[in-house]
Amino acid sequence: MPGLGSSGTARSSTPEYVVVGAGPNGLAAAALLARAGRPVSVLEMDGRVGGGTRSAELTLPGFVHDVCSSVHPMGAASRCFRTLRLEAHGLEWAHPPRPLAHPLDDGTAATLERSVAGTAASLGIDGVAYRRLVLPFLSEWEALFDDLLAPPHLPSCPQLLARFGVLALRSARGFCDAFFRGSRASALFAGLAAHSILPLEEPASASYGLVLALAGHAVGWPFARGGSRAIADALSSVLRACGGRIETGRRVSALDELPRGSIALLDLSPRGVLAVAGSELPRGYRSRLARFRHGPGVFKIDWALRAPVPWRAPECRGAGTVHVGGTLEEIARAERDVALGRHPERPFVLFAQPCVADPGRAPPGSHVGWAYCHVPARSGADMTGPVERQIERFAPGFRDVVLARRTRTAAQFEEYNPNAVGGDLGGGRGDLRQILFRPVPRLSPYRTPNPRVFLCSASTPPGGGVHGMCGYHAAKAALSAPASRD
Repeated sequence: MPGLGSSGTARSSTPEYVVVGAGPNGLAAAALLARAGRPVSVLEMDGRVGGGTRSAELTLPGFVHDVCSSVHPMGAASRCFRTLRLEAHGLEWAHPPRPLAHPLDDGTAATLERSVAGTAASLGIDGVAYRRLVLPFLSEWEALFDDLLAPPHLPSCPQLLARFGVLALRSARGFCDAFFRGSRASALFAGLAAHSILPLEEPASASYGLVLALAGHAVGWPFARGGSRAIADALSSVLRACGGRIETGRRVSALDELPRGSIALLDLSPRGVLAVAGSELPRGYRSRLARFRHGPGVFKIDWALRAPVPWRAPECRGAGTVHVGGTLEEIARAERDVALGRHPERPFVLFAQPCVADPGRAPPGSHVGWAYCHVPARSGADMTGPVERQIERFAPGFRDVVLARRTRTAAQFEEYNPNAVGGDLGGGRGDLRQILFRPVPRLSPYRTPNPRVFLCSASTPPGGGVHGMCGYHAAKAALSAPASRD
């Protein structure tokens, strides 16, 4: 057999597992394999591990910014992270006073609070409807999330999952039209659903809003204290404590560079899988991988701030995340523009203020700001003006507290991380088909037709987000696979 069986030393009775790519999914897969007693190596082409969970002083000395992901509701809800006991390896979740605020033009804000009652109180006439929608799921949220963060399977809570599905299959706009009468709840839910980076008229876009709302009540929307790099550091610590190895600065161009008889887990986009392993996969499978669809990109800004953001609505000042976009209609228009290949004049902006929960990210009295908006794939446009105008709309005087800024376009995101194809940070378009079947329809999406090649990136279920569950399920698939012969 070429590739995996053509170079290196003779294999032992227990094959070596080699994970290519040290993003959170690759590190999670490697840590779980090492905990199971398997010899594991991780090869990362960059000089640092972490992928989407890196932090750095991007603007000024002493200001610690998250390079990609920053707010981690799905990490706090992750069975993978609970199984690996990352808190014992230095990870601490830092919770803001409230997970989310959504400012409105009247100077107030709708809020997602840890308590359902607190959230309902901010939604006016739709408070009762909101309570009826979310309360049935919260008593069994852990089982529900385990089912949602998994490939298609026999669910552990079928009735609850069916109830969720009836709601989640709707478009976000249809959901709001069906259940809400006022503008406050619709605006809040539209912002939650817009994390899908889909038009809000698209089926299943409501699922993102429901999941994020439930996560806010069940586990919050925390930051990793010290920066998102703490997640990668904790995963690396688990791996090394179990005997695993990490090698940075190691680019893998083909599978025959790996040790003879080893089993590969690829934390790569479908395009990366084809580049590294295409010669060892059947033509039909390669063709289906090549048809995998990526979503729009993002434009991101990091700010060093001399003072807190001067939000007009006081509810925003204690929120870890602020959704800046106005009404449902405005957010829907912005996301529709992106889907049509246009740059919105009034983009929907996801703004995080980590120092609300983790003041050590900046010098005393100072703050860091983190934000992105959605843009067409591979866009090189500088959206600083539209983004800051949106923030100024709800926080007059924002530009006066900016000490420095650092921007990154969608095209630059792909240069920074080849897995972010076109600037897509979600591992692929999150529509209904690719929620259920990614990267290709297959009984086990982590297994390929080659018994020694497995997939573990965000292009496998459950998709984007820092939760490690793609790696968790890939490791389980690799451990349960029958031994293969040379």
